[in-house]
Amino acid sequence: MTATDPSLTALAQGWCALSLLHGRIETHIERALQAGHGLSVREYSLLDVLSRQHDGDGGHLQMKQVADAVVLSQSATTRLVTRLEDRGLLERYLCPTDRRGIYTNVTEDGLKLLEQARPTNRTALREALDEAAQNPDIAPLVRVIETLKSPVPA
Repeated sequence: MTATDPSLTALAQGWCALSLLHGRIETHIERALQAGHGLSVREYSLLDVLSRQHDGDGGHLQMKQVADAVVLSQSATTRLVTRLEDRGLLERYLCPTDRRGIYTNVTEDGLKLLEQARPTNRTALREALDEAAQNPDIAPLVRVIETLKSPVPA
């Protein structure tokens, strides 16, 4: 294979289209969440992931699982948790069965903010996808996204 191989070129073009679509969606949602709720996309994602925890077996995520779910490094996730904890939106506590483990829960204020932000997130996502569907280079990706039925496992 050479750098001018048509299959590599098509693959690179597909990757560029996907990257472009992701960037446009994230930027649109970021603006909406910041303007309406003072949240970044990452902060919203973290609150959303942590709000889905439960008290049953395997119901609480370890920091590595949280990092994987929000697509950040563990250190970046820890910094993000600290920022949201400082704002009173999250709280940390020791795992009752393993004193080495630290869990993070969304506070009542965090849950309220998340519930207020969810419609903004959904609307901004829909707007970004509708706008992207107008671009013939990325419209096929929009159609694929719209056919997905379940979240991709972390």
